Amino acid sequence: MLRQTIQEKYPFINVLKYGGKEYVGLIVNQDHNVTTIIDYELLKTLQDKEKLLELGGVWWLESNRSIPITIFLKKDIDTLKYAIVNMHTRAVTVMFGPIVNLSDLHAKKTKRKSIHLVRQPKK
Repeated sequence: MLRQTIQEKYPFINVLKYGGKEYVGLIVNQDHNVTTIIDYELLKTLQDKEKLLELGGVWWLESNRSIPITIFLKKDIDTLKYAIVNMHTRAVTVMFGPIVNLSDLHAKKTKRKSIHLVRQPKK
């Protein structure tokens, strides 16, 4: 019930397990080695928690969701960087939420078009 409520109201929020503990927050980036998350529980004030939810909503609605929030909203998110936690990706299990991978931006996804010239038979 709580999971469904979070997913509907805050689709940008992640819940993950690491080292036997559950973390709630927003994944900044996840690559083969490191998963970086802004941990909601580490935010010191209610204003910081509200700010993370507000900025997460802006990022979710206004970006293409492949750019990390720390790049998309750099100046706004700087005050929340004290709550960033880095984890070894191999030990992380993402329960739900979107995963951002900065290296995906470099992958070129081009479609090749091929043109076939067909000669029509003479009549």
